[in-house]
Amino acid sequence: EVQLVESGGDWVQPGGSLRLSCVASGFTFGSYNMSWVRQAPGRGPEWVSAINDGGSKTYYQDSVKGRFTISRDNAENTLYLQMNSLKPEDTAVYSCATYEVTASGIVEYGYWGQGTRVTVSS
Repeated sequence: EVQLVESGGDWVQPGGSLRLSCVASGFTFGSYNMSWVRQAPGRGPEWVSAINDGGSKTYYQDSVKGRFTISRDNAENTLYLQMNSLKPEDTAVYSCATYEVTASGIVEYGYWGQGTRVTVSS
């Protein structure tokens, strides 16, 4: 069965750091583009970052550029999100997901994990 299991979420003070992990199983991880999506309390899902299947290209929302780093280890079927200089507005449940870009340029998400909760507060 396909599984994406996130971990690493925790409570942290503003300015702190966390490293999230997403371990994949049940599919060929190295053949899929991966992304991190978050959902804050009372808000809808927000795309955070993405990385292509080979790890050669990365993308970030402007709000996290310079603070977050996405990476992957295909040999270990694992996706990472290093989060530094965390802000209260980063508080959310963070989920990893596969995605594909259709011929017409539409991003379609596929498999999703259950999410890991990040709380940034003093």
